[in-house]
Amino acid sequence: MQYKKGERVKHPVKGDWGLGEVLQDSSGDNVRIFFVGAGEKTISLKYVEPIKVDGDEANHPVLNNLKISNTSKGIKYQSLSQSIERFLEIFPEGFYGERYADEERDYKLKAHNLALELLGKKDLEALLSKSSYSEICMRALRVVNATNLIFPNEKMPLKDGLATEDRKKLFSETLYQLLYGNADLEGRFMQFSRALEEIGAAKWTTASYFLFIAFPDRYMFMKPTVTQSAAEVSAFEINYRPKLNWLTYKSVLAFSDYLKSELYELKPRDMIDVQSFMWCIAPGNY
Repeated sequence: MQYKKGERVKHPVKGDWGLGEVLQDSSGDNVRIFFVGAGEKTISLKYVEPIKVDGDEANHPVLNNLKISNTSKGIKYQSLSQSIERFLEIFPEGFYGERYADEERDYKLKAHNLALELLGKKDLEALLSKSSYSEICMRALRVVNATNLIFPNEKMPLKDGLATEDRKKLFSETLYQLLYGNADLEGRFMQFSRALEEIGAAKWTTASYFLFIAFPDRYMFMKPTVTQSAAEVSAFEINYRPKLNWLTYKSVLAFSDYLKSELYELKPRDMIDVQSFMWCIAPGNY
């Protein structure tokens, strides 16, 4: 049997390998396949004929966004079950243990509550109606400083960028639209990104922080090195580019949603838990 690049298959015996995708057209007696549960394998067709699948059975978020790890960078694929094992080595009680709460969750939750207090919709609307842009910026900086998620060298450009009234106005209005606007998320995110570029603070951490800290049930925080590493070991393509763009952030949200749904046995409460999981599985962090 011949196999074409992109076809979805299953191993006839090794069910724990899960769904696979043919990486290149079969050549001679061999075919290269990436399996979600086992990574890349070269199958000898003399002994095994993978079973082709299609339709709903052929659908999988990782294979739909597949990125083969760059082994030259020392990054090796690990299945989700291996990633979970890694996480539980660090936090044996999972998302509900005392150590996890102390090290990963409580301070982010505290910052979330501060964001609700200082940057709530009604409060921002009232401040905007009075053109109290300095107050909005001061509150936003307090929320930023409530965690160490944004590095100090990334916080300074934001603070320095809010030195003039025009920039404070631009930041305040686009922050409100980002959090509470009626336009689609892409438009709101890119409008806020352009504002950050204009004030000289266009960092992925700053661009993604406010959505994450205000609405951790829906949005993910983007720390480029960690997020890229977690995605690479998971073979999930996030289309990373240093310049702020919608495709990358959209892909990060898709990766986050995938992890949250697949971690159901660990019962993640929100993207705070998922972000911590990413931090744990990214090589070199713990």
